[in-house]
Amino acid sequence: MTPLLEHPTLRDIHQARERLKPHIRHTPLLRAEKMETTLGCEVYLKPETLQITGAFKIRGALNKALSLPREAIDNGIIATSSGNHAQGLAYAARMLGVKALLVVPVTTPKIKVENTRALGAEVILFDGDTAARWKRVYEIAAENHYAVVHAFEDPTVMAGQGTIGCEILEDLADVDTVIIPMGGGGLISGIATAIKETRPSVRVVGAEPALTPKYFHSRINKERTSLPLKNTIADGLRISVPGQNPYPIIERYVDEIVLVEDEHIIEGMRMLAKDAKLIAEPAASIGIGALLAKGLKVTPEEKVCVVLTGGNWDLCDLAEIFQRAN
Repeated sequence: MTPLLEHPTLRDIHQARERLKPHIRHTPLLRAEKMETTLGCEVYLKPETLQITGAFKIRGALNKALSLPREAIDNGIIATSSGNHAQGLAYAARMLGVKALLVVPVTTPKIKVENTRALGAEVILFDGDTAARWKRVYEIAAENHYAVVHAFEDPTVMAGQGTIGCEILEDLADVDTVIIPMGGGGLISGIATAIKETRPSVRVVGAEPALTPKYFHSRINKERTSLPLKNTIADGLRISVPGQNPYPIIERYVDEIVLVEDEHIIEGMRMLAKDAKLIAEPAASIGIGALLAKGLKVTPEEKVCVVLTGGNWDLCDLAEIFQRAN
């Protein structure tokens, strides 16, 4: 079994849940009966699209910010993000009355940049890959004595994301399968820990874009495998390097990893809007895309929960996708 490096425990996740309760939404679990014939199973949606910042990332960012000593964050907090972690961290900083600085890719959807700035954070647009962005983050942090909050390597952030798993088990005790998008790996690490250490029989499935299959190939190669960065419509999952801390957790607790083509992600977005009346960004729609692509074996009686991670995407881009279907 792959040795764990830094990882959240079930106790960490339960503590995160108590810490976060006054500040975030316990998002509902919605039965999507209209989608079930097409998808071939009982479908339950966990819409983090309805979370305060429109995405799950507030859970981990706020859990980390609330866990740090005040003197550690007095000068400010900093991170890099494709957008949703930026908004979560900006929200946490505003709540605590400290500065937030986010280094985001130049390709970040405009709505995510605008939302982050609207929460009072300073945003730096950066033209470079993930490694170069993090190098810049640590340079700025050292110069200004900012606290760095990593979006997926930090176990306290993972614990915050893991509270989604607790809510799923509470609201659907007999869930059979949970499908979770895979980007950096912090979300699926937290949820998988919460689920597998509570109900090991639940099948945990990771859905990864076919254009960025880092965890899929890492599993085949039995070691962390970096791949060339390719453009996928699921911008929130566009990372070429598997997380160092998430990787062993994923190897231990995630039963299957499925790859999903962009065309099926887009089809999933359309289905969510049409049949569930939910606006989900591409990264959030990948679980529905996995079921549409039939890349995952399910049965009609199987209770499948699909985590919808966020809904922050430019409306003009969404409109274009929906119009293409007509």
